[in-house]
Amino acid sequence: MNRLIIILLLSMAVGCSPQAPPAAVKGVDLPRTRDGKPDLNGIWQVINTANWNLEPHAAGQGATEVLGAIGAMPPGTGVVEGETIPYLPAALAQRNMNFATRRTEDPEAKCFRPGVPRATYMPYPFQLFQTESELFIAYEYASATRSVYMNEHKAAPFDTWMGWSNGHWEGDTLVVEVTAQNGQGWLDRAGNYASPGVRVTERYTLTDADHLLYEATIEDPDVFSRPWKLSMPVYRLKEADIQLLEFKCIEFAEELMYGHLRKAATKGGSGNE
Repeated sequence: MNRLIIILLLSMAVGCSPQAPPAAVKGVDLPRTRDGKPDLNGIWQVINTANWNLEPHAAGQGATEVLGAIGAMPPGTGVVEGETIPYLPAALAQRNMNFATRRTEDPEAKCFRPGVPRATYMPYPFQLFQTESELFIAYEYASATRSVYMNEHKAAPFDTWMGWSNGHWEGDTLVVEVTAQNGQGWLDRAGNYASPGVRVTERYTLTDADHLLYEATIEDPDVFSRPWKLSMPVYRLKEADIQLLEFKCIEFAEELMYGHLRKAATKGGSGNE
């Protein structure tokens, strides 16, 4: 009965959910920069539940029951092509372990940088800055940033949370190759993840003045049996006073990460208990 209810809920969500915008329609005038490229400048945000779980899912208990319905997971139809992420058996077991320990182990809970592609579909806006030779992305969450190197493509000097991004244009689509992520980030709150060897190919296609089609292909033979793709629409924020605000969350994570040390010290412990 529970399985039937879940299937019915997901079916209803599919019927009501907004569909991804089509590729740019012939004859539609796109805003363009001085060099003729589609103008991606602006503040953007997704409207979906991908950050909770990339795959289709019903509503459920969040990472902790303490918050009640406030912390619940909303239902979602998924953003993965084919619906299921193609894990290798051992990697699937690790994903399941991640899910079981998500309350304390999700890097988002610890205010770590989200990595790519997760930074795009977290429930926070991001801003694109585009010139004829450079592209820079600033994310509201944790003040994460990254530069997309459009001209001088080179290998990353070392691994980082946000990786190394080399970009180029294919017609009206911006293509970004992301490597050298440190493998410590997760892809969502459900524990989906990739290794440090992951290669992410992003595609940003402006479909009209206020919509982007975002696609990301994930290749990681240490974790997945084949490359797989996710896609979603991204919306330009249009409020008159729109701006990217600060969401510096380190202080919010201090109790989760270090509270046990304070409690141990209060009890007269050594702090290593």
